[in-house]
Amino acid sequence: MRIVIAGGHGQIALRLERLLAGRGDEVAGIVRRPEQAGDLLAAGAEPVVCDLEAASLADVVRHLEAADAAVFAAGAGPGSGAARKETVDRAAAALFADAAEAAGVRRFLMVSAMGADSEPPEGSDPVFAAYLRAKGAADAHVRARSGLEWTILRPGRLTDAPGTGRVSLAESTGRGEVTRDDVAATLAALLRAPDTAGRTLELIGGETEIEEAVRKAATPS
Repeated sequence: MRIVIAGGHGQIALRLERLLAGRGDEVAGIVRRPEQAGDLLAAGAEPVVCDLEAASLADVVRHLEAADAAVFAAGAGPGSGAARKETVDRAAAALFADAAEAAGVRRFLMVSAMGADSEPPEGSDPVFAAYLRAKGAADAHVRARSGLEWTILRPGRLTDAPGTGRVSLAESTGRGEVTRDDVAATLAALLRAPDTAGRTLELIGGETEIEEAVRKAATPS
């Protein structure tokens, strides 16, 4: 299986690349800066240098040709302003989804955020509000792509604690924490679970083993 990951140098993406390479998948990670290539190679992934904020649809389609699946795990990141939430978290995500569809890639995973379907609470930090709106718009764009077998994953508050291999995965989980290790492992399992297509799922730490949680999530409650 060949999988292309946007935001290939991110903390979740690097973990996912290691997992996928370790199980024998062919992995490519899209990065913005050439100096990030070494970290991807160390994770077992092929580095692909492409700035999704500046690339054309044809540029991105070329990088997705022959892929079996695509994962959008990019983000403007902490410290960025509202403008980059728009150009990365919304526009780059939409471009990546459009390119996947145009390239004939069926399986598509989107790493999103809890609360992205709702208007941010009154009094929210303006940049955080812009982030949630951008994520919500990107998710809506993905849902409208009829050529994709998409799954949207919305993790809770991320931590760097060691993964437990146990999670709660459902349409609504309530707020909570989840380790980046367990997010990556859940994405790896979702890539092999096309019966979760068309689902938007929240993810926090829990008591169910990841493979079982993904199996249960394939059946709407």
